[in-house]
Amino acid sequence: MTHPTTATTAKDSPVLRVAGRPVGRYVTRPELPARLSPRPYLHPVTTLAGTAVTELGPADHLHHLGVGVAVPDVEGHNFWGGRTYVRDRGPTELDNHGAQRHLAFQLHDPDGFVEELRWVAAGAELLRERRTVAAAPLTGTAWALDFTFSLTNVTPGPLSIGSPATNGRPGAAYGGYFWRARKEARAPDAFTADAEGEDAVHGTRADWLALAGSTWTLVFAGATDATRRDPWFVRAAEYPGVGSSLAAAERLTVEPGGTVVRRIVTVVADGRLDRETAGALARKAVGR
Repeated sequence: MTHPTTATTAKDSPVLRVAGRPVGRYVTRPELPARLSPRPYLHPVTTLAGTAVTELGPADHLHHLGVGVAVPDVEGHNFWGGRTYVRDRGPTELDNHGAQRHLAFQLHDPDGFVEELRWVAAGAELLRERRTVAAAPLTGTAWALDFTFSLTNVTPGPLSIGSPATNGRPGAAYGGYFWRARKEARAPDAFTADAEGEDAVHGTRADWLALAGSTWTLVFAGATDATRRDPWFVRAAEYPGVGSSLAAAERLTVEPGGTVVRRIVTVVADGRLDRETAGALARKAVGR
């Protein structure tokens, strides 16, 4: 079984800090097999008290890489990793994996960075990405990860972004911003402002969604109108993970030169937050 390895240099793996405390490491050039769709990611991400809230290459899904952007179908190319869901065939091993390649940091500070990346598959660049990541304090026990990605079609024709759901697998609209959370003996609780439980919140649109583990809580909030229109992809029982779905009910077409922009702010908190506190922190994080 092939497990991810990471570069160790400070240049390739800058550390995010909040008030001087390290809260996340960003790996720009991971050494990964092509089948895992190599891409930059954040791992480990921790609470202010030091509890890890991400996983890298877990045994259940080796292609889950902490926090990042992963899309299973860009014009048929897999930027998610692992098998590809093929209509009328199911999950299928294909030689169709792409890679996200770090080009440069336009800005690099202890509390964040602006990065340029190339999305490459079959020897051609399909998308150019500008990624902006910032870490900000919220309270003595919570901080916010502000993550924006802009994908620009650099090909001469339209590009179509899909998901297993658009390819025939109901309930599997993953693809976009994705956070693989820490797996514990007990599945985390998932809730929004007016719904509770994995089945109730998965696939819904909500201003914020929380995942609460044994001693930690993550609160995900769409920070733009376009982002809030994307449904949440939620897993708790099988494995803990949350994403914002770019292509839920239908494929998303990006015209030549067109750009898709999404911004998600995630509250990383120590302790198990109640609904009222989670909502208040989400609003504070987005509006700060």
